Amino acid sequence: MTSKEIGELRRRMRPDRTNMTAVRGCYVSASGEILSTFRESVALMSQEDKESYLSIFRRVLSGAQDKNLIDLSFKTSQVADSDEHRLLMALRNSGLDDEQALETFYQTVTGALASEDHYLILLAHERYDVPFKAKDGVHLEDGSEVFSYVLCAICPVKAGKETLSYETEDKAFHIRTPGYAAAMPELGFLFPAFDGRQTNLYNCLYYTRSAGDNHPELIEALFHITPPLPADEQKGSFDALLSQTLGEECSMEVVQAVQTDLRERIEVHKETKSDEPLVVSGPEVRAVLENAGVSEEKLAGFQVKFEETFGDDAALSPRNLVDSKRMQLKTPDVIIHVAPDRGDLVETRTLGGVKYIMVRAEDGVELNGVDIQIDGN
Repeated sequence: MTSKEIGELRRRMRPDRTNMTAVRGCYVSASGEILSTFRESVALMSQEDKESYLSIFRRVLSGAQDKNLIDLSFKTSQVADSDEHRLLMALRNSGLDDEQALETFYQTVTGALASEDHYLILLAHERYDVPFKAKDGVHLEDGSEVFSYVLCAICPVKAGKETLSYETEDKAFHIRTPGYAAAMPELGFLFPAFDGRQTNLYNCLYYTRSAGDNHPELIEALFHITPPLPADEQKGSFDALLSQTLGEECSMEVVQAVQTDLRERIEVHKETKSDEPLVVSGPEVRAVLENAGVSEEKLAGFQVKFEETFGDDAALSPRNLVDSKRMQLKTPDVIIHVAPDRGDLVETRTLGGVKYIMVRAEDGVELNGVDIQIDGN
């Protein structure tokens, strides 16, 4: 899904725009015990309650793509005949009125999800009459496409803190403990995907608040899909992959070539204001390494390990693989920070059997805030 398509659905999470009729829910203890289930009619909600529920579902459609919002793809065999896809379709096609499907869904989530807190599972269904959009982006009229979808939000529930509160009856302050409150969601998903502003039953959009923990146990249980590495782990894995597979050929020039390519992709994507997700594949990185002079043997090893680490046909966000705002060289005793676009100032050399990092000095050299001069002799 593109950022525009996600934004189009997110804007529907408003009281005056949504077609949601009901919210289904399940309250779960930290041990995974289902404490209660409920059905709330949207039409009978107060304005405050309606806005609260919609703000939760709006959050599931928020965040950075490939970090908080992750596209998950089903295999053709799963869509054709699998329990996990049938369950999602039953929830969608029934408008969340299939009680057996709801029970199975709740049991699947509670059986898989590891949580330190009580939590709330929320489900909503909407039918969106997708308006026809002209080439200039102007909505002309309602089209024939009706996008029927399910949103899920999983929210931690925590006890309120004791507060010193004023009581009007005795005109005094007393310690009071508020009840339990649901926080913004940690996890969630949209099914099916809204690709090309049309229904795509082969994909869903998964939400994780934490870029460091996407709860792979839930992805495996609900979708039977191999979970992608969390965004925060991708850079470390990619860096280790380069170092380990290239070995003695992992020079500063080679690493600079890869990181420069990734930074340029990010910059071009930003300048063109493309709403398509920015991704890079293993073969594309391999091509950069080949142009940098890496041997065929090392290239083959890199390709194999890339697929083992990130999956076959993996497409990663360059933003997860490189720090676009800084360049850092580090030894046990020295750290050098360089502007990302001035890597040309730094080189490595071996002189008299000793390895050096050499930085070309131009005007304005300081040591701890003191201007210093470099002997030109």
